[in-house]
Amino acid sequence: MSANLALRHATPLPVSRTPSAIRQLTQAQVQKLRAFVHKRVMNPDDADDILQCTFFEALRNEHKFQHASKPETWLCGIALNLIRNHFRRTYNQPYQESLDDQTNVAHEQHIDIGQCVDGSRQLQRTVEAIQTLPTAMRQVIHVSLVMDGNYQETAQSLGVPIGTVRSRLSRAREQLRRSIDPFA
Repeated sequence: MSANLALRHATPLPVSRTPSAIRQLTQAQVQKLRAFVHKRVMNPDDADDILQCTFFEALRNEHKFQHASKPETWLCGIALNLIRNHFRRTYNQPYQESLDDQTNVAHEQHIDIGQCVDGSRQLQRTVEAIQTLPTAMRQVIHVSLVMDGNYQETAQSLGVPIGTVRSRLSRAREQLRRSIDPFA
């Protein structure tokens, strides 16, 4: 992710003589937001970019803050939206790895090349099986992964009852098991 993304659509920040609630956050509150982002995005560079974009968006839109919640809650909402956008961009691109890369890893780590190839085939079958799932099932799998498997947050994000999330995930898992290993 690039911080340039937020800067491309940047409008000048309003200059205010009185410090806003966003500008008055304590170091502890900033650290909590940093932990919130880093927990959800494993790549530290991407997480830092998202954190920076969160503050940029908050400052750019601070005039829209209604004070109906704490500023930290509002910032977490902005960060969560940026995290979702990050994962959409990241995981909508097909992953491809050359056989040379797999061979180099195997030689460096003294791993059996057969295991690497089998793992790669299994991963490819899994990705293909996920792509054959109905849209609702694919969507609930994706959102569930973004939400760290939290059914309640997944249900809220999708706007469906929690039971619907559970049943769609259960049916998706079963369908994936049958697709990947028909003898299971």
